[in-house]
Amino acid sequence: MSESVIADFVAKFNSEVASRNDPIRGRVVLSQKRLVLAASEEDKLTISLDSVFDIAIGQVPPDLGDFFDSTVTVAFERNGKRLVAAIEADNDKIEKFGTVLFKAIINGTETTVKERARVGGRVSDEPFRTARLFLTPGTVEFRRDGGTFAIDLGTVTDFDRTTRDINGSSRPVLVVRHMQDGQAITTLAAIPSARKMSILGRYLRREYSELMEELQKVELTKDKKEVLVALYSTGDMGGMPLASILGKDSSQVSMVLQDLDNDGLVQNGEDGPTLTPKGKVVASRHLEDVNA
Repeated sequence: MSESVIADFVAKFNSEVASRNDPIRGRVVLSQKRLVLAASEEDKLTISLDSVFDIAIGQVPPDLGDFFDSTVTVAFERNGKRLVAAIEADNDKIEKFGTVLFKAIINGTETTVKERARVGGRVSDEPFRTARLFLTPGTVEFRRDGGTFAIDLGTVTDFDRTTRDINGSSRPVLVVRHMQDGQAITTLAAIPSARKMSILGRYLRREYSELMEELQKVELTKDKKEVLVALYSTGDMGGMPLASILGKDSSQVSMVLQDLDNDGLVQNGEDGPTLTPKGKVVASRHLEDVNA
């Protein structure tokens, strides 16, 4: 393998290409261009990363048996057929390998991105610019000559796919809604490859679902919601106490703020309490609850 190896470990695996019924133990080798599942020198499956159209972590097709636990399943095309291969290892190794595999396919992809296409309710006049897409821990980065624009995945409130007219042609576009500096931002990114667009969407859904699971563990009382939304809506309070804005007793508000700090939703600074990125996401999701 001439290109550099970015992952090499021992695991169990099986595929629809192999004739075996049960998974076999062997080496899993990932480079920048291909994934190799090698039971031996004579028994190996090479999957070009250009042929991969989906990646799933923790899901195994029934046809490959009930032998797998913590897995990465790779869907790929070969000779006009759509096939899958499943790789099993311990949880930590699978999580790391899944992330590395996503990066190997996505990193460096040329995109056409419109940063801050919408700021709050205002549509901006930002143009679409060419940038290279990179997945880094906790962020999606768009790198171009003028600098790097990064989206903190912990601040993403929603995303979906649509189409936009870009330079006279209709293109599939990923729409990412996220928080930045206390503002609701919408970023648009068009990727020429539908295959890579799908894989990026899979990656974002996974990261987003993990964030939502984490947020669901936080118990929000009515008082907590009111404080979160007040901090989210008022921004810089100009020295006015939060208790005065809410019309509540200051000691009661202090207790709620302490609870929110313990939840990782609020942080205290020189200018008073502010929302953490996670707190901004939670607050934005409960605006209607409080205003209703």
